Amino acid sequence: MVKDKVILFVDDEELILSSIRSQVGEELSKQFIIEYASSAQEAIELIEDYEIDKIKIAAIVTDWLMPGMKGDKFLIDVHKRYPNILKIMLTGQADKKAINNAQREAQLFRCIEKPWTKEELLKAIDEGLEVYQL
Repeated sequence: MVKDKVILFVDDEELILSSIRSQVGEELSKQFIIEYASSAQEAIELIEDYEIDKIKIAAIVTDWLMPGMKGDKFLIDVHKRYPNILKIMLTGQADKKAINNAQREAQLFRCIEKPWTKEELLKAIDEGLEVYQL
């Protein structure tokens, strides 16, 4: 099976990325290329690199509170260039205004509160990919 779509996880806390990697990374890697970024800027660079290689970003799961750029702003910026990417926020600190902003301006599919469960995260990704038909 050729993996031609990417799921990108973005969080500035290495512990969170490690948890995601151990919880869902292996399972999702059966169908997708899995990438991890520790900042919005790093994520944007990865997205652009995959775009050059003609590999589609299927989904982004991002934290909200990150240095440099908050998750809602990051998702809005991504949405302007790549509107068909599934967008999920995984956060413990986003305020309602930021979530509403991302829903309105970036078509945020779902916001999952930290701490999350493996099942909750996988279900959100599966349902979102189904809706986005990716």
